[in-house]
Amino acid sequence: MPDAVWSAVAAPLAGGLLATWLLEAGLAPRPRAPWRRPLAALALHAGAWIFAFACAWAIVGRPYFAAAILLAAFGLIVAVNNAKYQALREPFVWADFEYFTDAIRHPRLYLPFLGIARALAVAAGVAAAVAAGWLLESAVRAWTLAAALGAAGAVLAAWGNSRNVPVSFEARKDLRRLGLAMSLWRYAQAERRFIDPPLTPFSQAAPAVAGPLPDLVAVQSESFFDPRPLYPQLRAGMLHGFDRLRAQACAHGQLRVASWGANTVRTEFAFLSGLGPREQGVHRYQPYRRLARAGLDTMASYLRKQGYRTVCVHPYHGSFYGRDRVLPLLGFDEFIDIAAFAGPLDGAPYVGDRAVAEHVASVLRRERTQPLYVHVITMENHGPLHLERVAPGDEDAVCAQALPPGCADLVAYCRHLCNADAMFTSLAHTLSDLPRPAGLCIYGDHVPIMPQVYRQLGAPDGATDYLVWRPGHAGRPDAEAVAATDLAGIFLRHMGLMSGA
Repeated sequence: MPDAVWSAVAAPLAGGLLATWLLEAGLAPRPRAPWRRPLAALALHAGAWIFAFACAWAIVGRPYFAAAILLAAFGLIVAVNNAKYQALREPFVWADFEYFTDAIRHPRLYLPFLGIARALAVAAGVAAAVAAGWLLESAVRAWTLAAALGAAGAVLAAWGNSRNVPVSFEARKDLRRLGLAMSLWRYAQAERRFIDPPLTPFSQAAPAVAGPLPDLVAVQSESFFDPRPLYPQLRAGMLHGFDRLRAQACAHGQLRVASWGANTVRTEFAFLSGLGPREQGVHRYQPYRRLARAGLDTMASYLRKQGYRTVCVHPYHGSFYGRDRVLPLLGFDEFIDIAAFAGPLDGAPYVGDRAVAEHVASVLRRERTQPLYVHVITMENHGPLHLERVAPGDEDAVCAQALPPGCADLVAYCRHLCNADAMFTSLAHTLSDLPRPAGLCIYGDHVPIMPQVYRQLGAPDGATDYLVWRPGHAGRPDAEAVAATDLAGIFLRHMGLMSGA
């Protein structure tokens, strides 16, 4: 092999590997220095780089161009990781690769959080790599060397993979300890393992119920929490409907959820399955990818065995998170998505909560002989809030005191909360008018993303709010903090549909 060929390959190969570790130093949270990580993690990282370099070089024929392409891809992951960590307080995990295609299909939900600066930096890096590769470098091909490098990289990565390097599935902890490559690899391996469907709280037999079974509605309200205790500038009566229901509630308080700012399906699955992060393992980050498809007992399937018709209403695209395929597997007889609605009104990005309340009322009022369980997943309050316009009168409508500059997101958020509050009241009235007994459960999936507001006025602890209500109940004065995994069971016990304390 000519020395010139090896000389042309050695620098981009070694320099690119070093550059990946330098890029990792810009991750949030920052991993340990390479020399402080397990040797297996270093071997897998280096082996994966060598193998990927050999493949890219074999395809494009230019070693520096090959390295630049790979570094641009690595830099994109770093940029996305940091954007996610800033908005959601969580690093990039294996399941997040799915969101690259989601960002193309639903750009409003993702791209604004990447930020213009990061997007331009990534685009400039890719453009520079392409330009430099084709304009400044001549082709250098050596198939034998490329094959040897690929084989060496594969062997090195396989050795690193074969070592016993456990992970906790706590993303920040694993990223810090193992670095990006090993943490992503271990999560990918764990996700692909055979799933033996675990027992859930809904695997038990249902108790006998005297009298007619109640109609049930559970509302997972997008980004809902009560911000008034944290921000005294807000009007006390802003959530007067929720306050009235809470005063009459069977149970209410703060709800511990497993996500901050996004990842609705985590709370959704926790509520429906009763499984916590420990039981979900690696699937806690996106349970609808595999775990939810494994055949679990859920609240919906539990109620269906008792004779209920189970319906899920979600005024967004049914393919998002694969709900159109997953929810039937979780026990729902019918899934109603955005196709059943007229669409967003007045230029709003999403179907509003008032329209959702009207549609749910129409479902409840259908002529039927079965009791009905309706699970509602709203969309109105889904961000990005910073893209919304706030009119001069909007702040006066929700604030008793002026907010400091830069807090328009809070005004937009509270404007949506007022519509959510109207939805709660409307649903309670509908349930009160039904011939059957009825019950209503309301909870938030996560707190909203409002980084500027949090910097100026303080951030919530991540808990949302919940209540369980039925018509005619005298109320329960004491609030109780519970986990999202326990809430469906609490709801059913107060409705007399589940045994236990």
